[in-house]
Amino acid sequence: MPRKNLIILFISLVVVYLGYGIAMPVIPFYVESFGGGGRQLGLLIASFGIMQLIFAPVWGSLTDKYGRKPIMLIGLGGLCFSLIFFGLASRLWMLYAAQLISGSLASAMLPAAMAYASDNSSEEERGGEMGRIGGAVGIGSILGPGLGGVLAGGSLSAPFFFAAAFCGLTFFIILLGLPESLARSDRSQEIEIKIFQFSGLIGALSTAAGFGLITAFLAIFGQTIFSGVYGLYALEKFGYGPEQVGAILMAMGFMYALAQGVFIGPLTKKFGENKVIKVSLLGNALGFVLILIASSFFSLLLTMSLFILFNSFLKPAAVSHVSQNAGKTKQGAAMGIVESYMSLGRILGPLWGGFIFDLNLNLPFASGVIIFAAAFIWNSFLVKSF
Repeated sequence: MPRKNLIILFISLVVVYLGYGIAMPVIPFYVESFGGGGRQLGLLIASFGIMQLIFAPVWGSLTDKYGRKPIMLIGLGGLCFSLIFFGLASRLWMLYAAQLISGSLASAMLPAAMAYASDNSSEEERGGEMGRIGGAVGIGSILGPGLGGVLAGGSLSAPFFFAAAFCGLTFFIILLGLPESLARSDRSQEIEIKIFQFSGLIGALSTAAGFGLITAFLAIFGQTIFSGVYGLYALEKFGYGPEQVGAILMAMGFMYALAQGVFIGPLTKKFGENKVIKVSLLGNALGFVLILIASSFFSLLLTMSLFILFNSFLKPAAVSHVSQNAGKTKQGAAMGIVESYMSLGRILGPLWGGFIFDLNLNLPFASGVIIFAAAFIWNSFLVKSF
């Protein structure tokens, strides 16, 4: 990828996820202020994943016909609008409405960005490029939550308006500064758009990309079991507020950026995706164990960061595998499919975590230990190296 384009894409993703990160520490407390609990929080987070599951393949296919840049702009505009709606919410149902809008439109952003990176990278470099996209997300996630926690001290709605402003800024950065990456001669002339095709998602598992799709699902499923309840977990177990939750998010964002922006490229290039995935699955199980035994702010900060470090390796390795098994003119569609599998994780993870959290606040993390230990065994003994 030309360096100028890479810098513009990287900065754009940093800014948009800075805005998104500003809003993240506030959502659990926003839900609680409207009388909600673990179930409502889980449903709210899952509703975003449902809309991504439906619409991500559509946006991914559209990038193959119309280019990457227009679809990224649609995603940014939708995210900006939904954040404003969040800030104006005065009832719990309004949060759901804002989340549905966000999921249906903002789901265009990442498939288009990943396809943009795929257009301009070789197979050897692709894992690193996907990692740099994750690193940009991580940097935004480092800076955003701390600012969001501070802003929430005055008003729970203020972080959403600040986040919308950052997304609006990113819209203009991409509009004015980022050139299109997909030449007209390389675009698909005929595409079939279907809002949702479950059989197609199942059929994709039998292709060469199937292993990557399952791994992508597991990465997000485990991450959202955690992210769906960690705010309420910190509140109920330790009595923490938005400021402490924001600080924890900043530390996790730092590890996310370090893992995907620095480590994942060299690791996948030297050891291959399968070995990285295998170690990461075991590390995820260990991370959940350590979260359960954490007893202070420092130990919780450390253990949650360790979990995110290992979890952050899974997604780019899985996406790289899927990308390598897709043709040049099908990169957008492939990224849409992998985004759908990650969306399944975003649906089922918070639903599972939120519902069992209301039974016992330790259950989401205990279940994570079992799931990732089983996935490690599956990878070690049943999956052939690719």
